[in-house]
Amino acid sequence: MANLILILGDQLTTDISALEGADPKRDRIVMAEVHEEASYTNHHKKKLVLLFSAMRHFGQQLEQDGWRVHYQHYHPDNEHQSLEAVVSTLLEDLSPDTIITTECGEWRLHNQINQWQERLGVPVDTRTDTRFIASKREFADWAEDRKQLRMEFFYREMRRKTGLLMTPDDKPEGGSWNFDADNRRKWSGKPPAPAPFRIEPDTITRDVIDLVDQHFPDHFGNTDDFHFAVTHGDAQEALNYFIEFTLPCFGDYQDAMSDTEDWLFHSILSPYINCGLLDPLAVCEAAARAWYAGLAPINAVEGFIRQILGWREFVRGIYWLHMPGYAKENRLGNTRSLPWFYWTGETKMRCMHKAIDATRRNAYAHHIQRLMVTGNFALLAGVKPEEICDWYLAVYADAYDWVELPNVLGMVMHADGGYLGSKPYAASGKYIQRMSDHCANCHYKVSKSTEPDACPFNSLYWHFIDRHRADFEGNPRMGMMYRNWEKQKPEKREALLKRANYLLEHLEEL
Repeated sequence: MANLILILGDQLTTDISALEGADPKRDRIVMAEVHEEASYTNHHKKKLVLLFSAMRHFGQQLEQDGWRVHYQHYHPDNEHQSLEAVVSTLLEDLSPDTIITTECGEWRLHNQINQWQERLGVPVDTRTDTRFIASKREFADWAEDRKQLRMEFFYREMRRKTGLLMTPDDKPEGGSWNFDADNRRKWSGKPPAPAPFRIEPDTITRDVIDLVDQHFPDHFGNTDDFHFAVTHGDAQEALNYFIEFTLPCFGDYQDAMSDTEDWLFHSILSPYINCGLLDPLAVCEAAARAWYAGLAPINAVEGFIRQILGWREFVRGIYWLHMPGYAKENRLGNTRSLPWFYWTGETKMRCMHKAIDATRRNAYAHHIQRLMVTGNFALLAGVKPEEICDWYLAVYADAYDWVELPNVLGMVMHADGGYLGSKPYAASGKYIQRMSDHCANCHYKVSKSTEPDACPFNSLYWHFIDRHRADFEGNPRMGMMYRNWEKQKPEKREALLKRANYLLEHLEEL
C-alpha cells in the first residue's frame, strides 16, 4: 500500500490538497469521529450533528467514487479516542509508506500531527490548504515589516489577486473598495425577511441527532429543528437560495438586529465554507456574478465578499503568524469570569438574551450580535479573554480556532493591544438602539445611565473608557470619547462609575 490519507472534519471536499495525485486503488483514506475532538470544548449539539453527519455523507461519497475509506463512527467506548490512536492502529494493519494530510485549522491539533513522524515512525506529508486564497507564507510575506496590520489593505491585495469586483484597468467596481458606510440601515420589518433555507434531516442525520442527544446531553444548545445542509449538493442549494432571495437586501441590513427574526438577510453559509462543503472563492464568484447580472446592489455584494475575502483570510493569517503565543494575550489585564448567563440566556438585558437564545437554538448569530452585543458586553465587563474565546469556540457551528480566536481575542476583546483592530469596539446602549428594536422590549431603559433601571451598557461603557485611559487616550480614534467624558460634570461621572461598579459586582443578577 502507498499512502494513508487523513481527512479531517473541516476538510470535506474532494478538492482538498491531501487527495492531489492520490490513487484510489492503492491509497487508503481515514476519517474518524473521535471523543478527543468532539469533547475538548463544550461544542454546540447542532455543530456536532452538522460535522458528524457531513463527515458520514462525505465518507459515503468517497466510497461511491471508488475510494477505500476507513471510517470510525463515534461511540464513547471506542477503543481509539484520538486521531493519533486511530492512525496508529492503521499503521500496524496497513504499513503505509506515508501519512498524507492537509494542514489543519487549529494549533492544538497541528502541534500533535507535527509530532507523528517521530512518534509513529512514518513520514508525514502535511500539505498546504489550497482552499484559502492566501497561503500562510503569502500572508507572512505581506505582514513582514508592517508595524500594524489592517484588513482593508490586505483585502485590496486579495481583490487584485482574484480579480473579484475589479475592472479591466484594475480599479474597484463601483468606484470604491469598500461600501461599509452603506451597510448600516436599521430594519423596520420591511422588506420582509425570507424564511431560512432548510434541509430536512435524512436517515443519516437523524441517526446522528440521536447519537448526539444520547452521548452529549450536557453540551450547549439542542438538536431541535436541525435543518443545516450536510452535503455538497445541499450546501450549493443554500448558496443559490442566498443569492436569489437574501443577497439583494444583505448590504442594507447586514448590521441590523431584530427582536423577531433570527436570520434576517444573512447567508448562513459560514458553517459550510468552514467545513469544506462550499469553496470560499466559488461563493465569492457567485455573489459577484449576481452584481454583474443586476440581481444585487454593489453594497450587498462587496460587503459579503469582504467578509470572506477580507476578514476570513485576514484573521487566518494572523492566527498562524502568531500562534501559539497569541492565545495568551491579555493586554487590558482582564480578570473577570464569564457570567453564567452566557450559557443560559437568562438575563433581563433584552439584546443579550435574544443573541444568546438565538445562539442556543441555532448554533448561529450574525457578526453584529457577536461583536456589538455579546462581545461588547464581555469587553466592557472586563471578562478574561480565554473564557470568552472558549465560549465563542463552543457555541457556533462555524467556529474553528483559526477564525474564532483572532476575531474574539483581537477584534472583540482588543486583548492584542490593537494589533488586529485600530480601536476597541466598545459601545453604549445607544448603538444597540440604533441598530435594533431590542431596547423597546427591554427591562432596562436605554435612555437612562445611572438609575437602577438604566441600561447596563451605558455606565459600563464609561467605566471602560475611564479605567483604560492610559491605554486609549492617545488613540486618535478615541480622542472624542475622552473629550466627551471630560465634559461631563464631576457628579455625573461619579454617578456613572458608581452605577458601573455596582453592575460589575452583580453581573450574574443582570
